[in-house]
Amino acid sequence: MWIMVSGPYRSSPASPGGVADAEQRARNLAAMNEAALALFRAGHVPIIGVNVALPLIEAAGERAFDEIMMPLSLALVDRCDACLRIGGPSTGADQEAARFRATGRPVYGGLADAPGAR
Repeated sequence: MWIMVSGPYRSSPASPGGVADAEQRARNLAAMNEAALALFRAGHVPIIGVNVALPLIEAAGERAFDEIMMPLSLALVDRCDACLRIGGPSTGADQEAARFRATGRPVYGGLADAPGAR
């Protein structure tokens, strides 16, 4: 299965609703990448919208973040079979998960819920 890993990137657990600093963003992305690795090892193709969008944002400049991040991530939702929603509060990750649910595709709440994953 192609499974999107959705989780907070710019959200900060230290200040709900606030924007994470570079260190917190790196931790958030690492958590998504670790989940993606587990999915890969279980035989799935993991997709992380942030990993697809960041190179484009880097090329366009940080001010293009809103222009690129969610439109690209939501377009990727349409190509995936399921979603693994990890981490804490995140408006973007919640939008991704909602789009999966709206089309009847599964949203797993943890790795143990994904087929074959631990």
